[in-house]
Amino acid sequence: MPEVLFYHLTATPLEASLPDMVARSLDRNWRVLIRCGTDAGLAAVDDMLWTWGDGSFLPHGSEAMGHGPRQPVWLTRGEDNPNGATVLMLVDGARAAPDAMGAFARTCLIFDGAEPAAVEAARSDWKSVTAAGLAAKYWAQEEGRWVQKAAS
Repeated sequence: MPEVLFYHLTATPLEASLPDMVARSLDRNWRVLIRCGTDAGLAAVDDMLWTWGDGSFLPHGSEAMGHGPRQPVWLTRGEDNPNGATVLMLVDGARAAPDAMGAFARTCLIFDGAEPAAVEAARSDWKSVTAAGLAAKYWAQEEGRWVQKAAS
């Protein structure tokens, strides 16, 4: 059954959290689709995945790079899923309807707790997701780690 995970960033920024989430997904042999809300956000995610660790990077592609079916991680602003991802990560204000989220085994909605509009959008998405009957979990950062605060 598809699940939607809400990640409320309060202690670390997206730049510190997203690469770790992507790396853990790849360690599980999952393909990932990262949907960004803006062109600037897409460029920033692209840069952070290239420079993730000392001497390492997270393999990924985008429409500009091509070869979608061969990419373990695909960056987009649209609805495309050329790499057959089973994990959708929504960042930088990107949104998806519950039926679109239901097409993935896991959707991670990652939002910045310092942005009131992002928090309000996440609350709205929580209501939509749970009303659609999808399993949802809300995670928040506490003392440097993720703690589950709610589930439906």
